[in-house]
Amino acid sequence: MRKKISFVVLSNSGAPAKQFCASKTVMGLVAVLLLACFSVFGYVVYDYFQLKNTTQHLQSREVHLTSELGEIQIQRKQIQEFANEINSLKNKLLALNNFETKIRIIANIEKTDESNNIFGVGGSVPEDLDARLPLMEKHNTLMRDMHEQIDELNRASIHQQYEFESLLKSLEDQQNLLASTPAIRPISGAEKSWVTSKFGFRRSPFTGQREFHRGYDISCREGTPVMATADGVVLFVGNKGLLGKTVIIDHGHGMITRYGHCQKFLKKRGEKVKRWEPIALVGNTGRSTGPHVHYEVRLNGIPVNPMKYILN
Repeated sequence: MRKKISFVVLSNSGAPAKQFCASKTVMGLVAVLLLACFSVFGYVVYDYFQLKNTTQHLQSREVHLTSELGEIQIQRKQIQEFANEINSLKNKLLALNNFETKIRIIANIEKTDESNNIFGVGGSVPEDLDARLPLMEKHNTLMRDMHEQIDELNRASIHQQYEFESLLKSLEDQQNLLASTPAIRPISGAEKSWVTSKFGFRRSPFTGQREFHRGYDISCREGTPVMATADGVVLFVGNKGLLGKTVIIDHGHGMITRYGHCQKFLKKRGEKVKRWEPIALVGNTGRSTGPHVHYEVRLNGIPVNPMKYILN
């Protein structure tokens, strides 16, 4: 007879006791079933927490990847904007070069070298960068082209700076030359005056014989200011034979002007003078027929017609 295990259930209500009997085999099966249930339950709970942790990690990773993707998109957009700025800078540099060329044509100033291209002799203007290229595919190509053009623009800007400095120096030299070139009458147009003798051959008012007159005689009221006709340095102040009291100004570049028959000097030897600046007063000194200024222009020591140097 198989051994059985009895279970007695007692009640505190006075009800008769109940007895249950089960074999050891059944009890073993129940124990195994319960153990299996607990094992499955434990695995489910463990798997749940593992899945929860994995989900949280994936969510965190998704947020991180989304942030990185946003930064990458921003960087790509900045790269495209930078490419557009490089194109804009190149166009501005070319515009400056064209402006320099126009100034040189107007001022009749040649370039310092034979190159008319800021990108060097034989160098061609780089093509515009295509900022619309898909950066997913052409990222490295665009970056390489950007670096190459930055180097080219840097060299071109240095060359352009050199050309502008050369142009500025040439313009300053021209400005100095123009400022030092006689261009006005030595007597103001506001003063009542008239030309009594021009440059060239004439009949002498003293001897009646034919002689060569080396200057321009402008008669006016005695004491009228005599003006420097260009910038320069006073070379001589004093008596000069038949010219009487004379002022001589050295304008540089081989140009000298002389102002004779003065009444009074307003400048001393060695002083710098500017065009339109009074240097003396009209007089009647030396051999003269009346108050006037004898005005001479000499180029490399040779008298030239002052009328060519009177523009007002």
